[in-house]
Amino acid sequence: MSSHAVQANAAEQDRRLYRAIWRWHFYAGLFSIPFILWLSCTGAVYLFRPQIEHWLDRPYDHLHLSGERSSPEQIALAAAAAMPRSSVHFYELPPRSDAAVRVVVGLGTEEYRVYVHPVSRAVLHVVNEDKRPMTLLAHLHGQLLAGRWGSSLIELAASWAVVLLLTGLYLWWPRQTEKLAGVLWVRRSKGRRIFWRDLHAVTGVWISAFALFLILTGLPWADGWGAYFKQWRAVTHTAVSKQDWSTSRAEVLADRNALNKPGLQSPGAMPDMDHSPYIMPAIASPLAYKPYDRLVPVAASLGLAAPVEIVPATQTGGAWTIRSNAPNRTLRDVVQVDPHTGAVVSRKNFSQGMMLDRLVGVGITTHEGQLFGWVNQLLGLTAAMGLNLLSVSAVVLWWRRRHRGVLGAPVPTAKPRWTAPLLAAVLALALYFPEMAYSLAFVFLLERFVLSRIAPVRDWLGLVPA
Repeated sequence: MSSHAVQANAAEQDRRLYRAIWRWHFYAGLFSIPFILWLSCTGAVYLFRPQIEHWLDRPYDHLHLSGERSSPEQIALAAAAAMPRSSVHFYELPPRSDAAVRVVVGLGTEEYRVYVHPVSRAVLHVVNEDKRPMTLLAHLHGQLLAGRWGSSLIELAASWAVVLLLTGLYLWWPRQTEKLAGVLWVRRSKGRRIFWRDLHAVTGVWISAFALFLILTGLPWADGWGAYFKQWRAVTHTAVSKQDWSTSRAEVLADRNALNKPGLQSPGAMPDMDHSPYIMPAIASPLAYKPYDRLVPVAASLGLAAPVEIVPATQTGGAWTIRSNAPNRTLRDVVQVDPHTGAVVSRKNFSQGMMLDRLVGVGITTHEGQLFGWVNQLLGLTAAMGLNLLSVSAVVLWWRRRHRGVLGAPVPTAKPRWTAPLLAAVLALALYFPEMAYSLAFVFLLERFVLSRIAPVRDWLGLVPA
């Protein structure tokens, strides 16, 4: 074969591959763009969770205090009595000296945050932990408030969003390095069609790395991928007894149930009680609440990053836990203490964890915008707004180029030859994103044996006849 023929054959293969990747880019966008818009909008708000929660809690952070402060034991009792038959799950050190004490109590699988006046022991506010605004937003962001099914749908959309971004980079990356206009900056004098094309391409080039990072660091929370990751850790002998992040609702509920101890339940029921401010009556103090008087000063002296929580032992006679629940996970320490003496039994900080856990922890913290302050939040916000712009410009491009009566997918051509790099890329994506692999196989079979055989559907979708 002559060199000219070889070059022509290679050019034809490149054209076929380009067209095939363009079609996958189109269909990936068709499915994932609505979810990308949803995730980027809810995620942009969630980046500012500490500031929003601080603003929501402002009525309980600047109290007028007069008189002697109640003991931690009395405050814990008041919080437990606010929800009859509940158990104290953890006692949180107040953020400032004139702030209400937050005590989280459990009732079955439900948790309630109780704000207690530190002097009068009046219960100022009670809120279900799952119904706090930012917790609801987190569930909307990661699960669509639909539990495991919602989590799986979000995970599937995130997987295809990775395909969307990678194929987009392949399509728009310059084949000639001297022509960077329309790749690194938008050409504004070439008409509206070129403007929208450039806006889409340039936005994608600049924010793809940030977007890929956000997607990959969000996967550990997903039910399916999180379980897949745990299985991989078990096979590679990198598993730990307890991760710093939860992967399912069932895991969260199990942790709550473990803290429901009969010895810590509030004594008496108040069936007519509402949650308006009131003064708690005197109640006999169960012995189980006494360690709070001893451990609150210990917790305050440890220098942990706020918020600091004191958690009772899950087993009788076991050590209690004083832990930091700081938004920046790299600052979290976990201290085990003897509830009878206050002596520190053990202390573990973030740097002492396994390398894999530290990598995931740093990724999650950056994903949430908490690793390096407001700069991290602004970078996350920029990525989220860039994804919105990328999605909106994609819809405009599709709407402007589509023909009446068809979906508007790129016209199919002869199938490209499977090369080693292409096969390796598909296999790598399939191994890393198992849900995407299952959906890819399903779509292939559906297209091959059903949709391509129904002429009106085939023509509308732009498929090759079977």
